[in-house]
Amino acid sequence: MTATLADAVRVLDQLYPPALKEDWDRVGLVCGAPEDPVRRIALAVDPTLRAVGQALDWGADLLVVHHPLLLRPVSSVAATTFKGAIVHRLIRAGCALYTAHTNADAAAGGVAEALAGVIGLGQTRPLVPSLDNPDLGLGRIGRLAAPAALGEIARRLADGLPPNRHGVRVAGPLEAPVTSLAVVGGAGDSLFDAVREAGVDAYVTADLRHHPALEAREAAEFAGRGRPYLLDVSHAASEWGWLAGAALALSERLSGSGDKVVTWVNPEVADPWTAHVERTNT
Repeated sequence: MTATLADAVRVLDQLYPPALKEDWDRVGLVCGAPEDPVRRIALAVDPTLRAVGQALDWGADLLVVHHPLLLRPVSSVAATTFKGAIVHRLIRAGCALYTAHTNADAAAGGVAEALAGVIGLGQTRPLVPSLDNPDLGLGRIGRLAAPAALGEIARRLADGLPPNRHGVRVAGPLEAPVTSLAVVGGAGDSLFDAVREAGVDAYVTADLRHHPALEAREAAEFAGRGRPYLLDVSHAASEWGWLAGAALALSERLSGSGDKVVTWVNPEVADPWTAHVERTNT
């Protein structure tokens, strides 16, 4: 038997339960007919024109993404806009689109756990537990098997995340020993209170804005600990790692005794920045 889109959606909903999403989020099936066969599944962080084109060139029947294409309500998907053009391209090619966003952030084997794995974080638990299931939730807190310098953690992130122009920004002395960390894939400066309550040595996330980050560092210094130190990485790169696990789970659960379902993870991240230039004169 050949897996259908309905089968793929059922598996995705099991892996990343929609109930785990934030109230403002939009997840699930965006376009596609449930009865259509699914033999090839592409995965990417963002549903950009380039990522969609790459998925279609590969022959995907389904594209699974992290960031929603239609997060805010729209009144038209005319092909005169780039989002409308994406929808038209997918439908004409017979390729479905499915989004797993904050539900994939909170789920077991999701975004946060993949990011924790990049730096070797163990004994993880949610930073912000779900009210319905405290074993799941946003972010992860954990400990390293052995203390490592803050600079070493930054190096692990720089080497373990996909190539991007952002790099790793560090707030704290590179030689400072670190044992416990909190990680949040994507924008995480709204969770500083939870990070402080967790009492960790360092916090890994993306999109740290000037004022929240500066105030977090000032508060840490005022308290006399200097912690948590901050490590700021590329938004898309911080969320890319979960795709490999999702691809493997989809292939295993949908292939079964029927036709094999093959998957492809887009190796690129949709980083809008194309260059990073530092000052050379003093």
